[in-house]
Amino acid sequence: MEVLREISLALAPGTVTALVGRSGCGKTTLLNLAGAMDFPSAGEVLIDGRATSGLSELELTALRRRRVGFVFQFFQLLPTLTVLENVELPLLLAGATGARTAARDRLRWVGLEEKAASMPYQLSGGQMQRAAIARALVHSPDLLLADEPTGNLDTASGDQVLTLLHESASRFGATVLMATHSAEAAAIAGSRVHLRDGRIESIE
Repeated sequence: MEVLREISLALAPGTVTALVGRSGCGKTTLLNLAGAMDFPSAGEVLIDGRATSGLSELELTALRRRRVGFVFQFFQLLPTLTVLENVELPLLLAGATGARTAARDRLRWVGLEEKAASMPYQLSGGQMQRAAIARALVHSPDLLLADEPTGNLDTASGDQVLTLLHESASRFGATVLMATHSAEAAAIAGSRVHLRDGRIESIE
């Protein structure tokens, strides 16, 4: 079964693009393809001119750990690690130096430096998502993928998260690709890609 058909999309550094459409239209599948978590049965996904389907497992692991950041609707923080340990984890997995310093810097940026020693269950939903954004950006990825990042948040917390996502592009130069049902979330994007039944219906 084909989930996506005739998709052609180019994303530039420092931009925010929103994928909008009904559930089942292919938004999450497109995110997974962009992040090399899945691969197309036809066509290619290119990152800096290289097709993800042509990379070795070692190269794919390095790509995901060093160049891609993920933000999920349900936060995906590890419950047995402190907030600081969650944020520094991508750097530790990549064998990078200065992980703790970088993690504290990102926590400061999202306004959670005082929560560094807390456990995830001690945070509100909005704080957990901000911690997840800090983790997604701790390694300064080229590509930030966000799947319904405000879906479980109240309006005020959602607005904070959207501001951080916008700054991820404007301040850190990340290419941000966000799947969302929210008109408020889509409004921060420079372009909105409307998907319908696996196809691009329009781009605005």
